[in-house]
Amino acid sequence: MNSQPHINVRDLKVGAFIDGIYSLVNPQTAVTRGGKCYFKALIRDATGEAAARKWTFEESNLQEVSATGYARVVGRVELYNGQNQIVLDQIQGVEVSAEDLVSLLPTTRKNIAEMFSGVSTLLHSMNDPGMRALADAYLTDEPMMAAFRHAPAATNVHHAWIGGLLEHTNQLMHLADRMLPLYPELNRDIVLLGLFLHDLGKTVELEWEKGFNYTMDGQLIGHLVRGAIWLQLKAAMAARSSGIRLSNEVVTVLQHILISHHGQLEHGAAKLPSTPEAIFVALLDNLEAKTTISIHAVARERLHAGNAEFTERIWSLDSRMYRPDPLNPVDSQAGVELQS
Repeated sequence: MNSQPHINVRDLKVGAFIDGIYSLVNPQTAVTRGGKCYFKALIRDATGEAAARKWTFEESNLQEVSATGYARVVGRVELYNGQNQIVLDQIQGVEVSAEDLVSLLPTTRKNIAEMFSGVSTLLHSMNDPGMRALADAYLTDEPMMAAFRHAPAATNVHHAWIGGLLEHTNQLMHLADRMLPLYPELNRDIVLLGLFLHDLGKTVELEWEKGFNYTMDGQLIGHLVRGAIWLQLKAAMAARSSGIRLSNEVVTVLQHILISHHGQLEHGAAKLPSTPEAIFVALLDNLEAKTTISIHAVARERLHAGNAEFTERIWSLDSRMYRPDPLNPVDSQAGVELQS
């Protein structure tokens, strides 16, 4: 069967035939109530993602299908619980070129150079010269910063797009800069540097050249621990290059932010936040991540008459999100009122 022109995920319509190459997100097998193995994943391109199912599938084929992170899929779009779902007739793993990644991976809509400049400016605004020297030990590490500018912040939860880590970090640091005057008891330098470093380990925890997946370092070490290890090394490097040595207490307090910023032990934190600055970082991180998840889940800019009012249950929010804005009920694209 000849491949058809690529259809953007954003433009998929119920009943449409689909035959093209897409990124696979979280490909796996599951079992129906009748005990039959099936394939499920999200298919993704630069415009969005949609659920995909192949109801007849051999579990032994999963590795071959998902090895590259990309696949040619053939099927048809159906409506399931108010959302598009692609029912697959065929799926085959494929290799893609670097040029293909532009259309197959979602990318931040914001300017990467401007965001990085914003992060750098805030770091250079810190008062303590030792903290600025420590920040420079990271900022002058060009391979690390190149990865920081392009890495996603997650594989499929929040900011799961090229540049997502930088976007998340930039947003957090600017939120903190605006909020910290309301909490003058907090140490601004510790908060800002803690936010800059909190997810930096994701530059080696995640890979994005073959779709968004976890690396061996991510599986065995994780970004919290990797970030704490790096911090010990960078603090020593900064002391040698600048002649300004931060106390062990400062380094430990910063490491504590890195290993506690998930907030709860059951959410992956190695320690519960135990300084005011660590509490602030953990809660602000959770606020920004979950707000972004909810905004992308409801996708109000793409709402039109006939859309389901509620999303599917979003596990990271433990809720189905109500999509319409009751004070702005007119779809800006279609120009029609949303139906209840």
